[in-house]
Amino acid sequence: MNATGSEEQFHVINHAEQTLRKMENYLKEKQLCGVLLIAGHLRIPAHRLVLSAVSDYFAAMFTNVVLEAKQEEVRMEGVDPNALNSLVQYAYTGILQLKEDTIESLLAAACLLQLTQVIDVCTNFLIKQLHPSNCLGIRSFGDAQGCTELLNVAHKYTMEHFIEVIKNQEFLLLPANEISKLLCSDDINVPDEETIFHALMQWVGHDVQNRQGELGMLLSYIRLPLLPPQLLADLETSSMFTGDLECQKLLMEAMKYHLLPERRSMMQSPRTKSRKSTVGALYAVGGMDAMKGTTTIEKYDLRTNSWLHIGTMNGRRLQFGVAVIDNKLYVVGGRDGLKTLNTVECFNPVGRIWTVMPPMSTHRHGLGVATLEGPMYAVGGHDGWSYLNTVERWDPEGRQWNYVASMSTPRSTVGVVALNNK
Repeated sequence: MNATGSEEQFHVINHAEQTLRKMENYLKEKQLCGVLLIAGHLRIPAHRLVLSAVSDYFAAMFTNVVLEAKQEEVRMEGVDPNALNSLVQYAYTGILQLKEDTIESLLAAACLLQLTQVIDVCTNFLIKQLHPSNCLGIRSFGDAQGCTELLNVAHKYTMEHFIEVIKNQEFLLLPANEISKLLCSDDINVPDEETIFHALMQWVGHDVQNRQGELGMLLSYIRLPLLPPQLLADLETSSMFTGDLECQKLLMEAMKYHLLPERRSMMQSPRTKSRKSTVGALYAVGGMDAMKGTTTIEKYDLRTNSWLHIGTMNGRRLQFGVAVIDNKLYVVGGRDGLKTLNTVECFNPVGRIWTVMPPMSTHRHGLGVATLEGPMYAVGGHDGWSYLNTVERWDPEGRQWNYVASMSTPRSTVGVVALNNK
């Protein structure tokens, strides 16, 4: 008679955890430890198998035919003793204390020991600490450790908050090669090139004796042709600039750019190209959507390559005109359903405030709008009954509309642009 033997599988739920707890107890009692790590003033006992299981660095050391594989004492160079001790404890417990004052030495040790999870956790901890006063230090630390993510995030943060960063001591203490890395970037978030120029001069002024010699090299990263001509003229009289041949050449290039506007196409260089944050912004105002007309205003930011919702018109308008005067958007005429409008509203993108302006004399939709040397012109369109050939001009100083000469032909949905002061 054949009896089939019975069998079953036994599975302990927390076997791995219990086993590691045992190993941790052996570590505390300094039993069965096969290796002693020596770092600075600390002698740290450990089990080769546990270290090799969590760290590729130790796995390579203990499983290869190298001197350290069989040695009972291994000297660890270039690693913070306390950080190493914490990471050995972590190998047994999976627990790690992250503190602001020790995080950098912990991350440096984790990079050496190739502890991927610890590197990620420390990186995220440092990213949360980013501030204009410390981002440059964190950035160079990420660079030195080969932590690409930390370097990239800290660099991006520095670019974003550049105006605050340059007010801090870290910026003034940077070496020239680090300053050049910042100045050459197209992604610096500044209102104008002048801000970057003054930041450089502040850095030079912090240690004139040692830094004056670097000025010519660093000035080549400033877009001098884009500085106001008055500022360039003032630099002409500064001994710091007149005494340096490289500075003189760069100043001359910028002066020519202003003096000979008709030759600018032949004078193009990296210094004549605006940085992304200084080229201005593109606005999309209203228009048709699935709901028969949207009232939203969106702004495109070249530096971040993104569209942002920044405002809403006070009512629905279609076929209106838009112009820019003094960095404010003017929304002119248009129609709301069947009703043709003569109303004008002004939007300030900085404060996101709307102001009602004096209306045009004629109700117009499908009009063309352009500015010319200050005043704004509203051209043609349709008043709800007929096509228009009339033209009105808005005087920003007198804050009023006046008729100017009419066109020879009535026009609606007309395009208007200013060229050669006409």
